[in-house]
Amino acid sequence: MDIVRYKNRILAAIGKYKYVWIVLLAGVILMMLPGKDTRNADSQIQQSTEKTEDYLIENRLEEILGQIAGAGQVKVMLAVAQGERTIYQTDSTYAQSDDHTDSRTQTILITDSERNEAGLVYQKNPPVYQGAIVLAQGADDPTVKLAIAEAVSDVTGLGVDKISILKMQ
Repeated sequence: MDIVRYKNRILAAIGKYKYVWIVLLAGVILMMLPGKDTRNADSQIQQSTEKTEDYLIENRLEEILGQIAGAGQVKVMLAVAQGERTIYQTDSTYAQSDDHTDSRTQTILITDSERNEAGLVYQKNPPVYQGAIVLAQGADDPTVKLAIAEAVSDVTGLGVDKISILKMQ
């Protein structure tokens, strides 16, 4: 008999607060759904664009070096020591009291029309290259080798001692 009475009370409470229970249940279901990890996706996009930029530079170099008289077919590989770096604008505040100085630095954020925030770019530094390998059909000719070395050095900022130019099979 007690079980029937408790069952009726529970059903009455559920009926009285049915909308609250529906909202709670919907909230629990929404919390259980997997969400997107935007930070991971952003870093993957950034890494893929860096790789794409590196391949783009290598391909452009191959095209241009292939136009050098006597070079023939050319393949280029660049070793990147440090990728492109972005430096953001910061705002520094200093407060001095009797016994110590307090400083605080914050990155300046800008908001677009969709309310997405991004740091205000102060400077973009190009990638730093560690070395380059160039395979060319005409690499046995010293003048072609010198022209290739100078061209790669001008584009990458590498010294001629960091550029290996080898004859392609």
